Amino acid sequence: MDKKKVAVPLVCHGHSRPVVDLFYSPITPDGFFLISASKDSTPMLRNGETGDWIGTFEGHKGAVWSCCLDTNALRAASASADFTAKLWDALTGDELHSFDHKHIVRACAFSEDTHLLLTGGFEKILRIFDLNRPDAPPREVVNSPGSIVHTLETKSSVTSAEVSKDGRYITTADGSSVKFWDANHFGLVKSYDMPCTVESASLEPNFGNKFIAGGEDMWIRLFDFNTGEEIGCNKGHHGPVHCVRFSPGGESYASGSEDGTVRIWQTLTGPSSQKGNTVLGANGPTKQPSAVEVGSKMEDLHIGSKDGIRE
Repeated sequence: MDKKKVAVPLVCHGHSRPVVDLFYSPITPDGFFLISASKDSTPMLRNGETGDWIGTFEGHKGAVWSCCLDTNALRAASASADFTAKLWDALTGDELHSFDHKHIVRACAFSEDTHLLLTGGFEKILRIFDLNRPDAPPREVVNSPGSIVHTLETKSSVTSAEVSKDGRYITTADGSSVKFWDANHFGLVKSYDMPCTVESASLEPNFGNKFIAGGEDMWIRLFDFNTGEEIGCNKGHHGPVHCVRFSPGGESYASGSEDGTVRIWQTLTGPSSQKGNTVLGANGPTKQPSAVEVGSKMEDLHIGSKDGIRE
C-alpha cells in the first residue's frame, strides 16, 4: 500500500473561537489578502500568500458570521450576531460605518464596483446599502411572490454557495453532497456524494478542473471536477472544517475550523493521479465576469432546501 505524502500547511493562529468564514481578495498591486470571520467577534486580515497577520477589526459585540473585502482590498465588511453589519478601513482598521439590523446578520458582500454592500440574515431580507450614502435607508428585497426568479432545489440545507471566477458555475454544499449549477441557466451540471457531511466547497478559479470540500471529518479533500474522483486529502485541523476557499491564483487554498485556526495549504506539483498530493495549475487569471453579469446572477438566485433554511 502506497504511503500518502502529507502536506504541511501554514497554520494561522489568533482566533479564540471557531472560524466560520473566509474570503480572499482579488490580486491587487500589493498582493492578495485573506480575511477570516470568527465567533470571537473579531475579523482578522492576513497576507493571503504567507498567512502573516496584518490586523484585527475590533468593534463587534457578538459572533461574526461573514466577512469580505472589496475589489481593491481597501475596505472590509463583516456581518454579526450583534444585529449589525460593519464597514471597515482595511488599511487602518478603523470602523467607517455600522449598519443596524433587527436580527442576526449572517452574510455580507460587496458589489464588484464596490459602491454597494449587500447583507442578509435571520430576517430573510436582502438589504442593499449605497456606500456613497451610508446613512440612507437601504433597498430591501423580501421573499415575496414575484421576487424569486430561480430556485435551486437541494435535499439538505445549503451551507455554502460560491460563484466561480469565470461566472459559469455556482458551487453549493448541502448535506453530504457538492453540486455545480449552471450560473446562466440554473440547471444542475454535476452532483457528487462526499465521504461525510460537508460544510463548504470551492472550485479552482483558473481552470475549474478541481474542487475542494471540507466538513465534519476534519479533512480537506481535493476532487477532480470532471469525474468526482478524490485526488488529494489533507488533515491537520482538530475540529470540523467550516469553510474552505481557493486563493485567487489557485496556488493555495485556505480552511477554517472549529479549532479556531486558519490553515493555508500550498499546492504541490506532481502527477494528478497521485493521491495525497494537492495538484493545481496556477497560470494567469481568467477573465472575470463584469459587475452587471455577477449582479444579475446573484439577483436571480434563490437556493432552497426541502428541509428548510439553515439558520
